[in-house]
Amino acid sequence: MTDTRVFTLDHSLAHLREADPVLAALIEQVGPIEVRPTGPNAYQALSRSIIFQQLSGTAAGAIYRKFQALFGIEGDAFPSPEMVLPLSDEELHSAGLSRQKIASIRDLSEHFASGELGTEQFEHWEDEEIIAHLTRVRGVGRWTVEMFLMFHLRRPDVLPVNDLGINRAIMKRYGLEAMPKPDAVKTIGEPWRPHATVACLYLWRSENVKTP
Repeated sequence: MTDTRVFTLDHSLAHLREADPVLAALIEQVGPIEVRPTGPNAYQALSRSIIFQQLSGTAAGAIYRKFQALFGIEGDAFPSPEMVLPLSDEELHSAGLSRQKIASIRDLSEHFASGELGTEQFEHWEDEEIIAHLTRVRGVGRWTVEMFLMFHLRRPDVLPVNDLGINRAIMKRYGLEAMPKPDAVKTIGEPWRPHATVACLYLWRSENVKTP
């Protein structure tokens, strides 16, 4: 039985090509895309998002590795919430984390360690339920959760209406004179549903492709 909560490229592309001629042309122009495996566990994925917030990839990557080193691990390994919580703020700060990010990772760790958040809940909750629960965590906003839904949980119908890259691509591809407001993004994206995630993947990728 197919899990309709996880997108598959072929299924989504068939819908999008039929539903939106502009997007159909974009898909043809961009060509095949590869969607990387989901990778880390949910706690790791969200912790990484917090660490990488508002930093260049190089700087964030260095801090991420220093954070791992606090626990004597590297590569794909990552500490559990129960390993993180006993560390002092000073120890976490030594890895390069700001005080604000320390507070965020602590709060996230407490939510996971208590069982309030976890894989089982994410498997049963709808997208908006996940957004509601995760945005209660300090320092985690809606956009961060939308990226988690798309790239970790691989939910099929996520449309981040405030994403700069998506809005810029929509303006260019749909011939708009200005960046679209959230309501306009929702209207343009309505035909994509329930496959908005793959539409967004193509819109992001299209920024690196010249308009014919």
